[in-house]
Amino acid sequence: MVVPTPAPRARPEKIQAVELPVIDLSRRYEAPGLIVAACETHGFFKVINHGVPQEIIAPVEEQSLRFFNKPSSEKLKAGPMNPFGYGSKNIGFNGDIGEVEYLLLGANPNLFDISQRAKNISDDDPAKFSYEVSEYITAVRDLACDILEMMAEGLSLANASAFSEIIRAVDGDSVLRLNYYPRTGCAGDPRSPVLFRNKRREGVSAVGFGEHSDPQMLTVLRSNGVDGLQISLEDGVWIPVPSDPSAFWVNVGDTLQAMTNGRFMSVRHRAVTNPHESRMSMVYFAAPPLHAQIMSPPEMVTPQRPALYRPFTWAEYKSTTYSLRLGDTRLNLFKTA
Repeated sequence: MVVPTPAPRARPEKIQAVELPVIDLSRRYEAPGLIVAACETHGFFKVINHGVPQEIIAPVEEQSLRFFNKPSSEKLKAGPMNPFGYGSKNIGFNGDIGEVEYLLLGANPNLFDISQRAKNISDDDPAKFSYEVSEYITAVRDLACDILEMMAEGLSLANASAFSEIIRAVDGDSVLRLNYYPRTGCAGDPRSPVLFRNKRREGVSAVGFGEHSDPQMLTVLRSNGVDGLQISLEDGVWIPVPSDPSAFWVNVGDTLQAMTNGRFMSVRHRAVTNPHESRMSMVYFAAPPLHAQIMSPPEMVTPQRPALYRPFTWAEYKSTTYSLRLGDTRLNLFKTA
């Protein structure tokens, strides 16, 4: 889902350059503390030396780009979304619009057989593409779980697997989303809805994916060498995220904010299009099983910091998410008071 292109606001939007946290996962002794600090201040950070080899990443990206460059009539064969498949522009159940095409694939082989979709995605070798996507999902899931375990260590939780064991569950609800943002034309193209003017180069950008936070626990994102992602740490101020194909960007989702009793921040973000180049991102959303009870570990609740949110299931929160526009407030509906 994505909110419609926003109407002009009373307050002006501001683009501000900020140095974002970078975590070197090869420095295992310092990574847990740095990750916790990044989650508390930004809800967002970049990981380098992450251990996911390029030979696992490249085939999925190359095949996906070939798919998105097909004629629309061919791409539509990979749809409709039910609940997985191909979609374009119409992102959400509320008819929300963005300048984006996407493939949504289930990331749990016990619940979703990618081979059934692969034959309508890959012309070369659907079985090979299915295998490559499965390899990629396994690699980024393991990366997400490693990061979640470092978070638990940095928070001094008695159970180091308090977060990761939920993602590793056999009935987990994680998904892989491949987003493609076509270029929106040259400077001044009246067909491109204006979002902001990029002062570094001539051109106009459009809403690619509207302002939102992710409802899941953790998001692990990689994009090609084209910028477009932005995060917001304060209302009306947007921070551009430089593209780095050698790294992954990681952000806290709503569910993890609730599980840390509000100590971690689920960062609001959006994607804008590039008027000169197409952008593609591969996004792994680490999510619990539908029946999983979302509540804070005992160490996160103290007399000085009482529980902020009532316990709820992922199914309950997911249902609430789908009933609202992504720009709407959701976690506030689950507060204790």
